[in-house]
Amino acid sequence: MTSNDLVVVLPGITGSTLGVRGDDGSPASENLIWAPSAGAVWKLLTGGQSILKKVLPEGIGDDHPGDGVEPVALMPDVHVLPGIWTPIRGYDVLVSALEKQGYQRGAGGKPATLITYAYDWRLSNRYNGARLKTVVEPALEQLRAQGGAYADAKVVFVCHSMGGLVARWYIEKCGGAEVTRKLITLGTPWRGATDALTQLVNGVKKGIGPLSIDLTDFSRSMPSLFQLLPEFACIGNGGGYAKTTEVSVPNVSTTMVADAMAFHTDLQAAEAARPDSRTSAHMIVGIRQPTATTAQLSGGTATAYQDFGTDNDFGDGTVPLTGAVGLGEALDTNLAVRVPDQHTNLQCNQLVLDQVQEILSAKPVRRREITDTNVRAVVPDLVTQGQALKVSFDLESDDPGADPPRKAVTITVSSAKGKVLATAEPTLRKGHGVATFDDLPPGTHTVTVTGSGPTSTVRPVTSTTLVWPRPTR
Repeated sequence: MTSNDLVVVLPGITGSTLGVRGDDGSPASENLIWAPSAGAVWKLLTGGQSILKKVLPEGIGDDHPGDGVEPVALMPDVHVLPGIWTPIRGYDVLVSALEKQGYQRGAGGKPATLITYAYDWRLSNRYNGARLKTVVEPALEQLRAQGGAYADAKVVFVCHSMGGLVARWYIEKCGGAEVTRKLITLGTPWRGATDALTQLVNGVKKGIGPLSIDLTDFSRSMPSLFQLLPEFACIGNGGGYAKTTEVSVPNVSTTMVADAMAFHTDLQAAEAARPDSRTSAHMIVGIRQPTATTAQLSGGTATAYQDFGTDNDFGDGTVPLTGAVGLGEALDTNLAVRVPDQHTNLQCNQLVLDQVQEILSAKPVRRREITDTNVRAVVPDLVTQGQALKVSFDLESDDPGADPPRKAVTITVSSAKGKVLATAEPTLRKGHGVATFDDLPPGTHTVTVTGSGPTSTVRPVTSTTLVWPRPTR
């Protein structure tokens, strides 16, 4: 069942294809520099039009650099820029689920009830939030012009990861509140993520066999990555924790850190002044995965930890639970729907898709059975061809006082096209299991940890890893 509203899907960081107009006048879609395939990653080393060459100028602020880069479309499938954020499964599954629900992209002269918003994810979320207005409001006007049930249509945003920050800026700071009915966020770092801190401080240099790629200058030029920094106090400081603006953060622009924190405080102040922002927001968050939450700064480097003192709040493997809920919300807030899966897969998780459908629908949908055993998985983002892929996991019951469950578990490694490459059923010791996969082919692969058999009560967790090919000589 559909509503009569306009649904707008926003991807996260790296989730939009980017291109440049050709010298012959060809469109950006024919000259992609960040493309919807694993091949885009290999081109980082050899491509003449590499995304790495599009380092933003110092002091870019909330502007466009005028370098000819244009957003083209949403990434349909697995994509990863090594060391910058997390490998992400694409958005075809989410968009297809919305289309099956009855939302239409617009064809045959009919206005769309579903649009996707690709954006240049290097740039400030303020810039992309303001640009969102120029895309959403004309589409909404066309839909309302049909009259009848569509005359009072509004916008519903479905946002993965950083896309939620873009939508929030439009809603609160660019007049979008008047036309927005609901904001649905999937793994959005409402208060930032500690991963962004370690990436910016330590730099992003990945060794691939005898070769290496250094994304440090590229990453540190991106206002968007700074705006993913944790707003919450997470840096160990004299027995407590400090914010990024309260200590000296090495190796990064103090001005960009301060500006990023102002981005968060401006948003939070606007939301606090508008009570409807609380009731119209629906946060779907990943839980129970090992997640960087706090950090120590020493010797010019940042070391991440998974706990606050003696507490481990977990998260989705990328965004800690503290960063996944809004300012002032307790970790047990009833505004958040919790799903035990990883950041890379939230927009493809069937329980998440069911939740989105329910939020969009006028009537509740049938619930899938909620199972009773959760998985915490650790999967490397990247290995080199010939290097073993080590996957480890822990099982836990919904009852925190119970012994570790004794369940049969299967780990499956699949190619980007869905071909099963390898499986393992590791022996568990006190709920902990490890599997090692040798000789995997190069490419972006999906790793799923789930129960063995159709009646298993283990909730599946899915992650993504990149196997880098051996260099040719």
